[in-house]
Amino acid sequence: MYLLGYDIGSSSIKVALVDVQSGHTLAVMQSPESEMEMLAMEAGWAEQDPEVWWVNLCLATQKLLQKTGIDPASVKGIGIAYQMHGLVLVDKNHDVIRPAIIWCDSRAVAIGEQAFDSIGQEKCYTHVLNSPGNFTASKLKWVKDNEPENYKQIHKIMLPGDYIAMRLSGEIATTISGLSEGILWDFEGHRPADMILDHFGFQADLIPEVVPTFSFQGKVMPSAAHATGLFAGTPVNYRAGDQPNNAMSLNVLEPGEVAATGGTSGVVYGVVNQPIYDPLSRVNGFAHVNHSKEKNRIGILLCINGAGIQYSWIRQQMAKDNMSYTDMEQMASSVPTGADGLRILPFGNGAERMFQNRAPGAQINNLHFNRHHRAHFFRASLEGIAFSFVYGMNILQELGLNVQIIRVGNDNLFQSAIFSQTISNLMGSRIEIVETTGAVGAAKAAGVANGIYASVREAMQGNQLIKSYEPAKMSGGHEHAYQIWQEDLQSLLNREELSICYR
Repeated sequence: MYLLGYDIGSSSIKVALVDVQSGHTLAVMQSPESEMEMLAMEAGWAEQDPEVWWVNLCLATQKLLQKTGIDPASVKGIGIAYQMHGLVLVDKNHDVIRPAIIWCDSRAVAIGEQAFDSIGQEKCYTHVLNSPGNFTASKLKWVKDNEPENYKQIHKIMLPGDYIAMRLSGEIATTISGLSEGILWDFEGHRPADMILDHFGFQADLIPEVVPTFSFQGKVMPSAAHATGLFAGTPVNYRAGDQPNNAMSLNVLEPGEVAATGGTSGVVYGVVNQPIYDPLSRVNGFAHVNHSKEKNRIGILLCINGAGIQYSWIRQQMAKDNMSYTDMEQMASSVPTGADGLRILPFGNGAERMFQNRAPGAQINNLHFNRHHRAHFFRASLEGIAFSFVYGMNILQELGLNVQIIRVGNDNLFQSAIFSQTISNLMGSRIEIVETTGAVGAAKAAGVANGIYASVREAMQGNQLIKSYEPAKMSGGHEHAYQIWQEDLQSLLNREELSICYR
């Protein structure tokens, strides 16, 4: 008996197969091998064709079934994790009306800011926990204003995971957690956010049926079974955005528990038991996978756009041919903490929420040609990203989150000892690296929904602890380097603010 989990990313589609009896992951496949195309018709735009997600999901599923040789009828549940904040529009025939506007598209920033002021900042915070910002609701308003013919055709709006569930089952639905990430859920009224719908002039029936995150959400229809190789009738039991799902996969469910990931962007995600918000909108609050009217479970999300993408850029520009990240780590380890004074600010991937949507850009400071070489850049890059995490985690601490223990997956920047130890030392935190992925977590969550596991805790208890980092007793080198890095950052932000004033 097996469970299947999907992770619908903007780069690739991953699928994992979990054996229920042992709890082991039998196989993980992805498609495509390279990155999926991202459409940018204008600066700041980012779109993808949802059909591309579906095609690659089918290919990945076929490869997985072929590799493992299992009987598709032995798959007893399907879970879906997906890229957050996207907007998919379908008509009455369930056909996609236009390309999906995805998470990193920034066209709706001004729309969200205007709505924030018009509705009232305090009202937005107390009802939806956030500014409408650049989230799904604001993107839909952009379509309404700029593409009225497309807007008139809309039958339902969906998030990327809702679309994939529809392609599998033919059923259109969403979740409380999903609506909250689109700023379409009212936490006070425990219902879709009428104040947002009314302000933007959206019909309430554009919102799909709301189903529990863990529940029977449809079954694989014959056409989808033919396309994927799955068994017709296999139940779809779970869906959640990638960051709540990542936290759930790491057993982060209750107040005081914190998860993190360091991919293209960096995320820290902590759970609290009451709807709290940041009055400066530097972080965001969404309904966690186990949130309910009776039991508040809010995920406070800190996102850092300039994270792994900077280290990837450094590798592309400075690493020798065929040099792996492991090779880079070894070279960086030959350089002392602080990289002999070389400092890098990693904020070159667009606007940063924790700087109130300012885009200060990346910066290399104190470079000396006769002193610094490739290894210094590798170390300074890792430390600069780690410092940005620490800067953001201090914001979370201001809001009352406990970051003494941070759980992370074993497939991102936290594999770097330099990166992890820097954060551990500066935050005084224990970092636990766990062997799991988002697709594996989604598969196990499907098992919770259909009763194979009694709880998420039971489902995730087999997660193997790969390694942990404890704060070092003597971390003065990190503290000194971080202090200088903060001074660089403040100077950069001051200059960027002055530049805005004179535009």
